Amino acid sequence: FILDPGTAYPVLAGYPQDSEDKEHVLVNNKCQCVTVTSKFVPSKENPDEEILERNIRILVPLKARENISDPMSPLRTTFVYRMTELCKKCNPVEIELGGEIYQAQQSTSCNEPETCYTYNRDKCYTTTFPFVYHGETRDVRAVLTPASCYAN
Repeated sequence: FILDPGTAYPVLAGYPQDSEDKEHVLVNNKCQCVTVTSKFVPSKENPDEEILERNIRILVPLKARENISDPMSPLRTTFVYRMTELCKKCNPVEIELGGEIYQAQQSTSCNEPETCYTYNRDKCYTTTFPFVYHGETRDVRAVLTPASCYAN
């Protein structure tokens, strides 16, 4: 896998004052199986000071397909992780400017499709396959993640 070294790591977080010794989750990307956490730890050089320690946990799924919705596609051999993409915030937030409320996104690249290395259990994935019935072949749609495709 590739962790893009040329990309700055813009992982910022604010911490409540009363949350000592707690690890904070900054990124939890289920689509690419990446979790970034941080916590304050004593400095090795000066035990009276604390430094911010970040941990990046990457799970590389075995037998991941190039196209996860196509079980016949070739196995994926390259995994690319860009921190700027993992850390983008695409959910709109409300901000107040000049007494009026506006919807804003915290990232500019939200319209680009996200590359998934495994199934995001919150999304519905389907595929088609040929099905022979009474000598007639039809393409039938099959659900790959039933829990997210069917409510209840």
